[in-house]
Amino acid sequence: MTLPMLETPRLRLRPPVPADLEPWAAMMADEETARFIGSVQTRFMVWRSLMAMAGSWALNGYGFFSVIEKATGRWIGRVGPWHPEGWPAPEIAWGLVRPAWGQGYAAEAATAAIDWTFAALAWPSIAHVIHRENARSQALARRLGAERHGAATLPPPFDGAEADLWVQDRARWRARRRP
Repeated sequence: MTLPMLETPRLRLRPPVPADLEPWAAMMADEETARFIGSVQTRFMVWRSLMAMAGSWALNGYGFFSVIEKATGRWIGRVGPWHPEGWPAPEIAWGLVRPAWGQGYAAEAATAAIDWTFAALAWPSIAHVIHRENARSQALARRLGAERHGAATLPPPFDGAEADLWVQDRARWRARRRP
């Protein structure tokens, strides 16, 4: 299987590799960054997440992309499609290191991931599962054209999380993306 590599003006998106463990673990050790993306995790739990993403790419043909800043070559986060067992809908999720916040990187990376997902995977719609207190991600979902569809019911261990489902379909996305 040939794994995809995506490029945007400032970013490279590629499937995760073992060298991503260090920066990914640092991101998930930061309490504020990890607050809405699974909470602080030990290095071992991050290793498991990295391996799960590698497995998702191998078994499903999709998973999170590692987001690499072109200018520096540094790993700044992860973004992409996933649909774990019991999840309310196929999702495009994102999480970036705090120094990358506020620079438009999340929108740039998510846009590339959504374009790729609709083209390569032909999903009819995508969702973003966003905690009700995560105003930054809600604003990004709106910017990407998603609409809030109410409460999300998540499987354990996330059941009880106060999250909403933000959704958009492929036709609407493509209409917004036409020049």
